[in-house]
Amino acid sequence: MDALKLLMSSTNDLASFLVCVLLIIAYHVFLRHKIKDDPTYTVQAINRIARTAWVETIMGADKHAVLAVQTLRNSTMAATFLASTSVLMIIGVLTLSGQGGNLEATWHVLNTLGEVNPVLWMVKLLCLMLDLFVAFFSFSMAIRVFNHVGYMINVPLVLNHKMITPAHVATHLNRAGSFYSLGMRAYYFLVPLVFWLFGPHFMLAATIGLLIVLYRIDRAPTIATFEFSDIE
Repeated sequence: MDALKLLMSSTNDLASFLVCVLLIIAYHVFLRHKIKDDPTYTVQAINRIARTAWVETIMGADKHAVLAVQTLRNSTMAATFLASTSVLMIIGVLTLSGQGGNLEATWHVLNTLGEVNPVLWMVKLLCLMLDLFVAFFSFSMAIRVFNHVGYMINVPLVLNHKMITPAHVATHLNRAGSFYSLGMRAYYFLVPLVFWLFGPHFMLAATIGLLIVLYRIDRAPTIATFEFSDIE
């Protein structure tokens, strides 16, 4: 009965949450549809192509071995930093969960449409923690695969190993890139979840604003062509 009562009293929050989830799903379905028509429509798709070409270049010339190590090291360090940040943010959310009663009056001062309920507050924080855990595991998996690629990419092609070919190594590298992108997506989705703490209408507005920003950063830039006569 208590759970049913909470659901009935939190209609605005649940409706806003479902609408935001559907908007995010619709956006990614839209991107997938556009990629089918144009494989270079998004930055992520171009990065996959670039990583594949990079692996073929590195494995095709011995003189690029140091460049491979440095590049993978930079990627690993970036993923490590973001994974560590996720842990710190998880600790922050846990600390916030223990102070909900003290902060309730301040956090809900603008919450004119949503329900003010300690249980709902904990559900919101749980969603935040779940999102941060997704980010942490995504970046951790990216680190793991980057380390595997670091060993495979320096194996000489003259060994003719059937499982360590440029195509196979590129598949692993793109998998690491996918984990990294998933972790970044989890970070982006923190924005509407944080605004949800202030009210469902803020969450909906934050989701719309986030999708606008994501479209601008996901869309691959168009390359303008200029003629020398246009330059004075």
